[in-house]
Amino acid sequence: MAFLTLTNIQKSFGPVKVVHDFDMTIDKGEFVSFLGPSGCGKTTILRMIAGFEVPTGGSIVIDNRDQGNLKPNQRNIGMVFQAYALFPNMNVHQNVAFGLKVAGKRKAEIDARVKEMLSLIKLEHLADRYPYQMSGGQQQRVALARALAPMPQVLLLDEPLSALDAKIRVSLREEIRLIQQKLGITTVFVTHDQEEALSISDRIVVMNAGRADQIGTPFEIYNKPTTRFVASFVGTLNIIEAKVVDPATSRIAIGGQQLALKEPIASMKASEVISLALRPEAVTIAEGAKGDTELTGEVIATNFLGSVIRTRIRVGENVVSFDMFNSPGIRPPAIGETITLHFAASDLLVIRD
Repeated sequence: MAFLTLTNIQKSFGPVKVVHDFDMTIDKGEFVSFLGPSGCGKTTILRMIAGFEVPTGGSIVIDNRDQGNLKPNQRNIGMVFQAYALFPNMNVHQNVAFGLKVAGKRKAEIDARVKEMLSLIKLEHLADRYPYQMSGGQQQRVALARALAPMPQVLLLDEPLSALDAKIRVSLREEIRLIQQKLGITTVFVTHDQEEALSISDRIVVMNAGRADQIGTPFEIYNKPTTRFVASFVGTLNIIEAKVVDPATSRIAIGGQQLALKEPIASMKASEVISLALRPEAVTIAEGAKGDTELTGEVIATNFLGSVIRTRIRVGENVVSFDMFNSPGIRPPAIGETITLHFAASDLLVIRD
């Protein structure tokens, strides 16, 4: 059942329209990530939910209550910012207690709730410390506890991990997800990091130029992109140009090599040029099962990426990358070598935008 509903949301700054007719419903307890490059409108939508920006048009409804006439402090929303935004003159206990004191809660109730929150983020032993005495990861945990302490209906997180180093980001995003699931709180998370979005979300909204290019589960967004932008933005992807040979049988040609797609293309015309998407990890140089699809080309580059070696081959006018695990006993293909790639026809997706 829809708990947070965004209907025909629009936002303009002067003559510049930054959010275009955005619609979405979010269920109670759902974790939704807004993913996209800088300037795509994702943070603007978050700020409109929080009440920091007023929509130019449309409505925002939380638990059947229209938020349009409510100021930020009148909305039952918790917010975690990128820059922590902790009060430097307050210790951890006081920071977490702040929203509860503003709400007029009794001291005993406040102390009990703060203790509960610090236990949740595993920082009970730091209750008397000040922000400058803690690491960035610890400060962000405190910011999360402060946002959750008043028991908000919706939790908003605006790129909360971007200021942290890679190792801490991974552990903290997992903690955020576990806490969100434990509390069952409806959560909207803004990020430009596709790995973050894919790893912790129930659904992802991929934003592009103020619009939602695609909304779906992480599996759908990664494996079944519906637009060229989503296909190229999420994950590493081969974009391959092909020529339609026979629409009725879904036969195409890539660099003069014919193969059959699983997707029907009967609505297309012979000799029409189409774009196809193929993930590098879907490709192997080992011969596959009966009926697999093949492309032959010349190796033009190999890149060592640690556990993975990424090799690029030229097929006609296309460059196709594939990944293989790094193993001391297996020699990667040499530059100039002619090799054959194997993959399932179902992994070759038609981009229809």
